Amino acid sequence: MIVDLAVYQDGKRAPDVEFDQAFEACRTPGALVWIGLHQPTDDEFDAVRREFNLHELAVEDAMKGHQRPKLEVYDDTLFLVLKTARYFEPDTLEFGEILIFVGDGFIVTVRHGEATPLHDVRLRLEKQPEMLRHGAAAVLHAIVDKVVDDYTPVMTNLDVDITELEAEAFGEEAVPGLTERIYRLKRQVIQLHRATAPLSEPLGRLADGRFEVVNEEVQPYFRDVYDHLLRAVQQADNFRELLTSILEANLTQVSVRQNEEMRKISAWAAILAVPTLIAGIYGMNFHNIPELRWHYGYPIALLVMAGLCIGLYRYFRRIDWL
Repeated sequence: MIVDLAVYQDGKRAPDVEFDQAFEACRTPGALVWIGLHQPTDDEFDAVRREFNLHELAVEDAMKGHQRPKLEVYDDTLFLVLKTARYFEPDTLEFGEILIFVGDGFIVTVRHGEATPLHDVRLRLEKQPEMLRHGAAAVLHAIVDKVVDDYTPVMTNLDVDITELEAEAFGEEAVPGLTERIYRLKRQVIQLHRATAPLSEPLGRLADGRFEVVNEEVQPYFRDVYDHLLRAVQQADNFRELLTSILEANLTQVSVRQNEEMRKISAWAAILAVPTLIAGIYGMNFHNIPELRWHYGYPIALLVMAGLCIGLYRYFRRIDWL
C-alpha cells in the first residue's frame, strides 16, 4: 500500500496531490516527489514503475525483497537496498528491508517486513526545509541515517545478552540449555553482520561524490553515516568473535565438569571394589579356603573392608577426586 505521497517545493511540502499528478510535479524545477510504500501489490507498484520509468530488474528485486544490501545504477536512477534490525526480545532480532529508488526529482521507498518506519524521518525532514532543498539526496541521507542509528540500540542490547552469557559460561554451576542459547545468539549476530557489512561499500560510494544526485553539500553527511556504520560493523565482528570464544569456553567447561564427574564415579567404584573383592573371594564354595573356619574371621574381614574403604576415601579426597 502507498503509505504516504508528498510533493516538496523548495523544501516545503505542497498541498496534497493525487498520484497521477506526482510525475508531472517532479518535473518542476526545485520540486521533489517522495512516495512511500509498504509491501505494495503488483498493480500498485506497476503504476509507480510506469510513472517514473523504473528499471524492470530493480522493480523485480523491490517486489520480491530478500536482497542483500547493495547499490546499483540503472540509467539515471539509483537503487539502494538497506537491511533494518530491531531488538525484539532476548536473543532475538527482527530484520526488515527498505529498497529505495532515487532519481531526478523523486525518491520511492519500498518497505518489507518489520522495517524501520519512515514517518518520523519524514516529519523531521519537513521541519528542515533548508535540508530538503537539496532534493532526493537529503531524503536518502535521512533514511540511511535512521537505519544506521537504529543499529545502536540493537548493539547495546546484544552487549547485555553476551555479558550475561559470559557470566553463565564461567559460572561454577552448569546452566541448562546454555550451549543452545549461545549458538542461537551467534546466529542472530551473523545475520546482523550480513545486514551491516555489505552496506559499507555502497555508503562509501555515496560519500565520495561519484553520483550527481549527491551534491557536495550533502556528501559530509553521508561520510558521517559511513563512519557510524563502520563502528557498527566492527562491533558486530567483535560480538561474533566473542560468542565463538564463549561457546568454546562453555564446551571446555562442560568437558571439565564431565571429567570431574567421571573421577568421582571412578573413585567410588574403586572404593566399592575392595569389599566386593574380599566378599567375592570368601563367597566361593571351596572347603579348603584358609581361615574359613576361623572364629574371628567374619568381624576381622568386615574391619579390613571398612579400613581399606576409609583409606581409599581419604586418599581420593586428598587428590581432589571426591
